[in-house]
Amino acid sequence: MVLGQDKKAPLSSESVSSGKTNITIGEALEATALTAGNRPVDYSDAAAIQAAEVRATGRTNIIPGGVAAAAQSAATRNARLTKEEEKTKLAEILADASSKLPADKPVTRKDAEGVIGAELRNDPNLCTRPGGVAASIAAAARLNQSHTTTSTNNQNSNNLKQKLN
Repeated sequence: MVLGQDKKAPLSSESVSSGKTNITIGEALEATALTAGNRPVDYSDAAAIQAAEVRATGRTNIIPGGVAAAAQSAATRNARLTKEEEKTKLAEILADASSKLPADKPVTRKDAEGVIGAELRNDPNLCTRPGGVAASIAAAARLNQSHTTTSTNNQNSNNLKQKLN
């Protein structure tokens, strides 16, 4: 990935083949690499990534060698470094996150709440960052929810029209 160059986050094969436009957790993590990729990984990022990975995979622990483990390692390393250019950046950890997750699923509001909570609890100022992990997951959940609501409303409208005819 070239810094400063826009790149679309790829859609998972599941969402393309089924015709659904729901954004997965992996895709939302990849979006974070695009929006906040130049920022060094810190403990709040690692916690949010861990919460996202656990929700995507349905596991209760992180995957050795996975996205969350890499983020934890990067946050620990970055805390010891003083030179900004030597620190591991979010883009390095989250690029191709979808392919690094053994399982993935569309982001829900509950997923977003869990990721936001993890980022908040691990931030010294108790805040999330614009364009960060929690913000990307929350945006994906909102888009998925609005897509579901629109689809449901359209379906209800079609059902009503059929009943009236």
